[in-house]
Amino acid sequence: MASKVAVVTGANKGIGFAIVRGLCKRFDGVVYLTSRNIERGKNAVADLEKEGLKPNYHQLDITDKDSLEVFRDYIKNKYGGIDVLVNNAAIAFKHNATEPAAVQAKETLFVNYFSLVSTCDILFPILKNGARVINLSSSCGQLGLIPSKELKERLKDEKLTVPELSDLMQQYVDATQQGTQAAAWGNSSYVVSKVGVSALTNIQQRMLESRDIKVNSVHPGYVDTDMTSHKGPLTIDQGAEAPLYLALDAPDSVRGKFVWHTTKIVDWDSEKPL
Repeated sequence: MASKVAVVTGANKGIGFAIVRGLCKRFDGVVYLTSRNIERGKNAVADLEKEGLKPNYHQLDITDKDSLEVFRDYIKNKYGGIDVLVNNAAIAFKHNATEPAAVQAKETLFVNYFSLVSTCDILFPILKNGARVINLSSSCGQLGLIPSKELKERLKDEKLTVPELSDLMQQYVDATQQGTQAAAWGNSSYVVSKVGVSALTNIQQRMLESRDIKVNSVHPGYVDTDMTSHKGPLTIDQGAEAPLYLALDAPDSVRGKFVWHTTKIVDWDSEKPL
């Protein structure tokens, strides 16, 4: 029997690192810590090895299709596929960032949404039947944070496809170039990117239902990481709790859901965000 395989993207620090730690302690199989930067990734593996854990390492840059394809081929040839995929890699500009809104929008959506789509396009074909996919969203991924009623209706449409969603995300990026995004989309590229992740999760669940693959998105909580400028009250291990619940413990009936850091299922498309 081939080993079961769990993969975490962007895992050399923060919540991704803590998810790898938790998987190494409980997952019945091999766990891959992946990162864009090889040195940082291997240092992270060494830190976990000091704790007596045994993660595997492979370089993976979700913004680089060549890197994704090399990783896919490696996993497919060695193990036959993936049992747990945690899409954690993401970026966020700081509140005091000086880059123009158009630059922030383009870069944030490229990494957090479009590169996630590429990752899934390349890795989903090697997901094993019954696999679990966890997309790291955010409290910012709630539909009620989008001002436009028309956009909200489109984003929660049960017939929405990935190309159509990607077109909407590109429309936002284009609107920021013109400075016309605020009325319909609001002023946060991070919000739009994570709403995109939450909407994408729903579409992916419909696409993969026939293979008994469970796809969920999760708000890990406000965690003490570089991304929050270390202002979050939760530890990285607390931030890993809900993703680990979805990876290891959630009943098979939990699919296509938006899960809060408490592991409670909430309505991502509520008019009143939590």
